Amino acid sequence: MHFNTFQMSVTQKAFMEAERLTGRFYYFSPEAFNIHRYDVKNLPYLESHEVVEEAFAHLCRYQYQKHPEAPAEDGYHFYRICLQDNRILDAVERAGSFIKLGPLMLYIATHELVHVVRFDQGASDFDASPKEKEREEDRVHDITRQILKSVLYPDLKLVLDCFSNDYRIGDLYN
Repeated sequence: MHFNTFQMSVTQKAFMEAERLTGRFYYFSPEAFNIHRYDVKNLPYLESHEVVEEAFAHLCRYQYQKHPEAPAEDGYHFYRICLQDNRILDAVERAGSFIKLGPLMLYIATHELVHVVRFDQGASDFDASPKEKEREEDRVHDITRQILKSVLYPDLKLVLDCFSNDYRIGDLYN
């Protein structure tokens, strides 16, 4: 099960809005977000190691080198946000009419972009210990809720409630 054309359109709009909101939260100009290198892929385009069963999205970091022998400083890293379409669509389906794809994708997109910004700014270590990764997830969920709490988006409050401290829907990075 993966996103159809309409669902991909909803996802793209959610990422555009999440980029705008996250940039505003971190006081970026619209162009400044371009320094954060990331791409978004959904299930049919993921490599096997990018597919996970315990999250809606999985963040991977890759290093690009022009030449294999070049020192690491000559390359750059980028992030891939790996959407787990099947898990996202299953959650929407199981929720019936309560949780809609648009608000859920806005939450997921904002959450993943907060990770990207925090890693790029050095506020968090991508290679942290499992215990520190768990604390980072709590921080990122809190920041995501801060960013989205004043957004007047239909049905977003229900999604925010689902991602409260009492109930967490998975997210991973490695």
